[in-house]
Amino acid sequence: MAEEDPLDYARLVREALRDVPRQALRLAASEGLPGDHHFYLTFRTSHPGVAISPGLHARYPEEMTIVLQYEYRDLAVGEEAFSVTLRFGGAPERLHVPFAALVAFADPAAQFGVRFEAGEEGGAPPEAPRADARETALAAERTGAPDEAGGNVVDIRAFRRRGD
Repeated sequence: MAEEDPLDYARLVREALRDVPRQALRLAASEGLPGDHHFYLTFRTSHPGVAISPGLHARYPEEMTIVLQYEYRDLAVGEEAFSVTLRFGGAPERLHVPFAALVAFADPAAQFGVRFEAGEEGGAPPEAPRADARETALAAERTGAPDEAGGNVVDIRAFRRRGD
């Protein structure tokens, strides 16, 4: 196996992009969400370390999107994961999500979104389907989220070397 390049820029960019939701959630946990900001977080429910109720896992066996806007409680953010209490069908549920399980993060108020490649950090194989910016905008329309296709969506595939 080849020695890992310490200046593997694709890896450095992936790590930096994963820090965006961590920092945004830390700010929300300590100061609340400013203005109209709100977060859409999509994560793989079967990723190691994800803790959700069996009922939620049965309803969302692969991926789940949560929205942090008005009604969330006890948001706690660590280096490797975050936890939050949300209501589902009127009942409070505590979720614990490692950042490595994230598939996408968006803040429609800032017209910002980032989608993480499948296959990163122990995810699905690289050939798993990925949504492009248009698919993400169409999904947002179906869920009632503002259109974010014109925003700053960063596709980290642009930073990959050919053959990776």
